[in-house]
Amino acid sequence: MDIRLKRAYDTAARSDGPRVLVDRIWPRGVAKEDAGIDHWLKGLAPSTELRKWFGHDPDKWPEFQNRYLEELKQAEADEDLQAFMALLEDHKRITLVFAAKDTEHNNAVALRDFLLTNRLP
Repeated sequence: MDIRLKRAYDTAARSDGPRVLVDRIWPRGVAKEDAGIDHWLKGLAPSTELRKWFGHDPDKWPEFQNRYLEELKQAEADEDLQAFMALLEDHKRITLVFAAKDTEHNNAVALRDFLLTNRLP
């Protein structure tokens, strides 16, 4: 499974495969028709409370990852998680799209890491 990460502000490429926006809020200043987003799965985004608590503070990164994984596990029956798992089965490559400036500490990185280590249900 090839899971790529790309900021919403970066140009889409044919090699991206399906592009999945995993943020709860649409990226500021990005027109929907220009974003090249194939799926917007808001249910895969961290809760508003968790996102605000984290605030992209690298010192909170390990705890954010743990809390985010717990949220994802609670969403097992969630429609967005099921849709995402189907996408993973149907495509060899997928790109998780996010808006955060910090490319190392964001929910797309956490989601990819969880998937690659088989920590998701």
